[in-house]
Amino acid sequence: MERRLAIETYFLSLLEENRGGAVLLVPLLAFAEACVGIGLFISGAFLVVVSSILFFTELASLPVICALAMVGATAGDHVGFYVGYFLGPRLTRSRFAERHQTAIARANALITKYGPLTIFIGRFVPAIRSLLPAMIGVSGFSRRVYSLLDVLACSLWAVALGAIVYFIGDAFQA
Repeated sequence: MERRLAIETYFLSLLEENRGGAVLLVPLLAFAEACVGIGLFISGAFLVVVSSILFFTELASLPVICALAMVGATAGDHVGFYVGYFLGPRLTRSRFAERHQTAIARANALITKYGPLTIFIGRFVPAIRSLLPAMIGVSGFSRRVYSLLDVLACSLWAVALGAIVYFIGDAFQA
């Protein structure tokens, strides 16, 4: 928890010091949150906070925030997918997998139960969001189908992020 707080404090100070380039935090945070391993330490709430600050200080429009978040999330998911795809079963026998057995078991249960819909479901479940693409890759899922479904899922997720940012601001302005 202390590590997460230190990361968030660092990014908030970075945002304040570099207002012009601050918009680049959106794809960076979306990537980090989605990327296998890293995503376990980056809170999605922080992306919401940064996006809200950017929107309500008029440093970025909502469509720009959503587009950048979608690109970052898609890139992070694809890194995870290809790690799983190319490492295969070796990934499930790693020390990392041993430490995160519960989350991996949940991810595998979702894949078994929902198949391709897991890509959409996983995008909205923070605890397994960063592990799911790797587990889908390990399962041998088609790369083309994964890419198509993941772009759609990340687009839907980015629109949801935009709605949350908008309604947070609407609540503060009321």
